[in-house]
Amino acid sequence: MTNGTIIKNTGSWYTVRTDDGSVYSCKVKGNFRLRGIRSTNPVAVGDRVEIKPGDEQGVGLITDILDRRNYIIRKASNLSKQSHILAANVDMVLLLVTVAHPETNLIFVDRYLASAEAYRIPVALVFNKTDLYDESELSRTRQLMSLYLSLGYRCVAASVVQGEGLDEIRSLLAGKTTLLSGNSGVGKSTLLNRLIPGLNVRTEEISEAHDSGLHTTTFSEMYDLPGGGHVIDTPGIKGFGTFDIQPSEVSHYFREVFRIGQDCRFSDCTHTHEPHCAVLQAVADGRIAQSRYTSYLSMLEDQDEEKYRTAY
Repeated sequence: MTNGTIIKNTGSWYTVRTDDGSVYSCKVKGNFRLRGIRSTNPVAVGDRVEIKPGDEQGVGLITDILDRRNYIIRKASNLSKQSHILAANVDMVLLLVTVAHPETNLIFVDRYLASAEAYRIPVALVFNKTDLYDESELSRTRQLMSLYLSLGYRCVAASVVQGEGLDEIRSLLAGKTTLLSGNSGVGKSTLLNRLIPGLNVRTEEISEAHDSGLHTTTFSEMYDLPGGGHVIDTPGIKGFGTFDIQPSEVSHYFREVFRIGQDCRFSDCTHTHEPHCAVLQAVADGRIAQSRYTSYLSMLEDQDEEKYRTAY
């Protein structure tokens, strides 16, 4: 037996790099699915695992998952009672956002931030494709960056195609294991190609008919960065259904709602209808952004399994 890290997941096969640098293609031992892990993928890229190396062809067997430091999880897109683990044992998430071409839904952004908050994983937001924006879209980008900066999130304005913002992104990633995420079409593959010379990850043009992204990455994979550190690339995701968060916990993961909610009259205030609710007053006063409050409400609705909608 030997230990290693999952560096690629194609759905049925896993590539494991052992601690001595050897690489094996591995299958998962069947009993993982009997442990009550309600997941479409019981093993994720970034997982530390124990493997039985196997035969001379390099085929091995994953026999155990070592304790996870953390993970990013969402509801499986078509199975509301199951989860999908995006990555494990990460230091940070780099979430790519585009104001247009295609437009990233803010509910998606806020759900992602809240889920990362639940697992205490820092998130940096990269507002990409600034070279394509007109003045109103640039203004919108500045507004959103101001909002998320005020909440304590690191934000970078970037045009990955033109190289703008790349130095700041490189400094953010240095020495860390980072999950690279975002909707399809926001520029993840282009960013990887700029960060790792010679990688040549396939990119696609945006669908002009729908101004939306086309999936180019079909599996998750960890790449080594030239300056040290690793980036985990995942398929573009359309929505982010939150998983295993109780309604009473949702407000804890919206930083401003949690802070202002301390002043509510009732300790169990849901911030939806109660009298003397400090959060509702803050929304009315503009101290909490309407977009953030809308995202908060959408996550509250999510907790009813029957109401789960695959779009998010």
